Amino acid sequence: MAPLTPAGLIPAVLSRLPRPLRASGTARDGLAGLISAGAGACAQLMVVVLVTRSTTAETAGGFFAATALCLMGAGVLRLDAGGGLVHALAGAGPAGGDRARGYVLAALAPVAALSLTTAAVVSVAVTGPALRVLAVALPVVTCADVVVSATRGLGTMRPTLLLDGLLRPAVQLALIAAATSAGAGPATLAAAWALPYSPVLLLAALWLRRRLPRAPYRPGTARDLWRHTWPRSVSAALQAVFQRLDVVIVAALAGPAQAAVYTAATRFKVVGQLANQGLTRAVQPRLIHALACGDLPRARELYQSATAWLTVLTWPIWLGYAALAPWLLGLLGDGYASGVRVALVLAATMAVATACGMVDVVLTAAGHTGSGLANLVTAVVVTVALDILLIPSCGALGAALGWSAGTLVKNLLPLWRIHRRYGLRPFGGHSLAALTSWRAP
Repeated sequence: MAPLTPAGLIPAVLSRLPRPLRASGTARDGLAGLISAGAGACAQLMVVVLVTRSTTAETAGGFFAATALCLMGAGVLRLDAGGGLVHALAGAGPAGGDRARGYVLAALAPVAALSLTTAAVVSVAVTGPALRVLAVALPVVTCADVVVSATRGLGTMRPTLLLDGLLRPAVQLALIAAATSAGAGPATLAAAWALPYSPVLLLAALWLRRRLPRAPYRPGTARDLWRHTWPRSVSAALQAVFQRLDVVIVAALAGPAQAAVYTAATRFKVVGQLANQGLTRAVQPRLIHALACGDLPRARELYQSATAWLTVLTWPIWLGYAALAPWLLGLLGDGYASGVRVALVLAATMAVATACGMVDVVLTAAGHTGSGLANLVTAVVVTVALDILLIPSCGALGAALGWSAGTLVKNLLPLWRIHRRYGLRPFGGHSLAALTSWRAP
């Protein structure tokens, strides 16, 4: 059996799908999704450069902390309703079946109610102008993701790619560029960041309205949707907290200037994560099938081949970032040189995490969702504990060390579990073969 290579990943996946799916544009959608994610990552980096170079460190740090808090809140409040909708609509048949409209309403109702209530409470409780603007925008930010996810459930990636992948980042970048050039304050910057979510929500809702079958609500629809979705809501909420909480804690314990340094030094990680995203999407279906069938040799080949290519594709990025960090952070303006140590911690941690391979995917594919949740809880607890201990004395570097420890826990625990249970290792006999062969399996 020939090894797995990047050139052969998508064709190999297609070759094992039923014939009607082989011509469905999966490869095209996967490539388009990767390009869209790359465009979004570049837009994020440009926003960081614009804000850090055009405002003071205190203003930039306050902006980054406020947007991180908004995204973290949205990640918790959406209850993974988008993922539940994709599962429910895709499983209901063509055009989502006669329950499609009911599924969408059942997903949106609690999410909208929770986000509106939270927005009302936060807008009254907080005093910062940026936080108040983002509190008002919170329901739109939260619901936009759910509605866009519903379009994927109906079998198309186009609204996701065009609206969430291209339109929103491009408009955000343009509005923030205009705001920074005009010398706008924190509230205007926050509004420029949040405003693009409105057309995304509106256009995705219009797309859904034209395509959802008109059928009366069937009793039990909400119960069916949330019976599948609610266990995943906890994991999704914890993942949202893990991704953003460190920026908020830095701003709270060390001040907005340190939050700006930390955000600027760690934002580069989105570039290296693109390779992981592309490989995961290609390998995951076959990995699930191999483990479900008890085919450990095939699962071992997929895991080791993907890890080998993930390491080859991303280690040059992390090594290059570590070497060029003083110059890259110098481009952001005065006061960001202290982020070099943060960048070194980031590069080293991501190199180790990359070498573990897609351990979360393997654990989930094997059906151990409870273990995955326990690993994530442990990682969040470790991160928060070390942040509280180290940030007051070390600032941004303390946050980087806390994040590093949490990330290592998040990767090494599942690595230990899959090795103990299935004997799987990230590197082995298939690693070198994957790198020396370019033929698809």
